Amino acid sequence: MNASIMNIKAIVTDIEGTTSSIDFVHKELFPYASKQLPAYIREHQDDTGVATQLQAVRELINKPDADIETLIATLLQWIKDDNKATPLKALQGMIWEHGYRAGAFTGHMYDEVAPKLKKWFDSGIALYVYSSGSVAAQKLLFGHSDVGDLTPLFSGYFDTNIGHKREAQSYQNIVEQLALPAENILFLSDIVEELDAAAQTGMCTMQLVRKPNVITGNHATAHNFDEIHFNTA
Repeated sequence: MNASIMNIKAIVTDIEGTTSSIDFVHKELFPYASKQLPAYIREHQDDTGVATQLQAVRELINKPDADIETLIATLLQWIKDDNKATPLKALQGMIWEHGYRAGAFTGHMYDEVAPKLKKWFDSGIALYVYSSGSVAAQKLLFGHSDVGDLTPLFSGYFDTNIGHKREAQSYQNIVEQLALPAENILFLSDIVEELDAAAQTGMCTMQLVRKPNVITGNHATAHNFDEIHFNTA
């Protein structure tokens, strides 16, 4: 159905299942990271950025003396479990950067997403991304998308450093950073629990229902970005 929402000044969008196919993430990005991770970690373990994330893994598993092979095994298991641990997401982003720059893949976008994002941007709507993937990974996906570099359209990015996506406080933190009334912000996601959390702050919400037989909640729904309509006044 077409859904209308009033007085929107900013849009915060999820990625997986919203702008981009879940299959791209789970069938291309995750397998690539799994395949490349062991060699990447062994080769770059002393790099500052990698070392910082590896130390964070040790802290999360409460094993301060864990060796590299233990950390690699932990990270691979986290990928298998779709664990949203922040250090894993950071390391995946580093590995995916290599893949994007090598041309191993491009960031999938549903056909209508880029034109609609550009239309919203041109109309003065501020655009943001909130995903469990790291900010670096988000920028890579949009920067190396199927249709070119979309990063100039976005005003900012949020990942689990702002909070986890099913917790209302995360969205309150975003509202405060955007410095707008919550009712002037529209959050787009395919996940009911994320939308529920955002709605607790007073944000407007829209569920993307791109596949049949999807569980919907008490939110406006749209099958694609072309069905999303709102006023900006």
